[in-house]
Amino acid sequence: MAFLGRYQLIKAALFIGVALHFCQAQARELAETEESPAIFDVTKFGAKGDGKEALDEDGNPLNNFAFIKAWNQACHTAGPAKVVIPPGKFFVSQVLFGGPCQCPNPIVEVQGTVVASTDISQYPTQEWILFERVSGVVLTGTGTFDGQGQVNWANNDCALNPNCAPLPVSIKFHRTNNSVIENIKSLNSMFFHIHISNCHNITINKVTIVAPFDSPNTDGIHIGESERVTITDSSISTGDDCVSVGQGSVNTTVTGVVCAPGHGLSVGSLGKDAYEKPVRFVHMKNCTLKGTDNGARVKSRVGKIVNQASDIIFEDFIMENVRNPIIIDQQYGGKRDKKGPSLTSQVKISNVQFKNIRGTSTTYQVLSLICSPTVPCEGIQVADIDLKPITDAAKLRPSALKTAEPSLSGCLNAKVTFGGKHDGLSCDDHQVVAA
Repeated sequence: MAFLGRYQLIKAALFIGVALHFCQAQARELAETEESPAIFDVTKFGAKGDGKEALDEDGNPLNNFAFIKAWNQACHTAGPAKVVIPPGKFFVSQVLFGGPCQCPNPIVEVQGTVVASTDISQYPTQEWILFERVSGVVLTGTGTFDGQGQVNWANNDCALNPNCAPLPVSIKFHRTNNSVIENIKSLNSMFFHIHISNCHNITINKVTIVAPFDSPNTDGIHIGESERVTITDSSISTGDDCVSVGQGSVNTTVTGVVCAPGHGLSVGSLGKDAYEKPVRFVHMKNCTLKGTDNGARVKSRVGKIVNQASDIIFEDFIMENVRNPIIIDQQYGGKRDKKGPSLTSQVKISNVQFKNIRGTSTTYQVLSLICSPTVPCEGIQVADIDLKPITDAAKLRPSALKTAEPSLSGCLNAKVTFGGKHDGLSCDDHQVVAA
């Protein structure tokens, strides 16, 4: 009954988020029907969509100024306003769409292709397109943001250097509330495709995100220190997490996402930076993963940073040839299976549900719960799981947690309750062995 009560609490919190999303959509529709917005076409402010990277005398793309001028006029319009980026190919470096705005619900409609300058010196901070301190903005259109990341991915040494200088994020919303990103396409970001930071009530709907499977740190959508972020009906193919829910995220909903390829749908990683905030109330549902390195994942780093993640639901997933379909990894970034106080995570993970997940795995072990001996996982629920290893044994990849004998599940420092269908899955002693 205690579990049922907590589940109902999570559902109630998520229902409020869905209600806000509905109200937000209604407000946007009313804004569009009651009064036609004033149009601010960037080409009227000097932007050239001819596919050429024209520079001013200081080496800055000329289109930057046109984009900013169009935005500033729209932002300071008393009534509805829309910035239009028409068909064409527009080169820009860092662009700030800053607020607050007098316009109640500014719209940026991308019809053409916005292309990033590959000169990293043109980005004084870690953003390419930044929306900051704006309320009610709608970023929409059938156009594309092309980050041209393939030119600079070789300069990304974050996998080896913990003090690396990350490349620019393609689209960042920072301190921006009650806003929408819809229908756009993000191609080959240099770093994250979309980053939601310190925001409240954000909806991301029907976006398409594309980068090669080996592109470094190209998370599809990364969320941090934000509340009530909803991601729906989107297609993400990238080289890192399709969605990553980072520290300080509360009431995050992900539904109808197709992740193929990528590193899965993840909470974390946590435990990296000082002063991290907890992650609470994450609900991921009706998602499909194909050929990904992980499926439903919670991850935290070894080290001294204390944090917690709780009240997380992964349900109604379909997985096709996924490595590590269900995984909690609290040895992320450290040597697996080694014991000792310097190699444990201090992130408490609790009340995580994996429900109605089916498909195929490229690891024999379909359930891997690798929790911290310092703060063991508690309240883990596993129910109605129908995951099977692929039949071609030669193509099976190493399991996340080594056991003396092959096993469909591996558990370390985890308190788990099983229910419904879960053939072959248990957390009995599988003789976990050190690496």
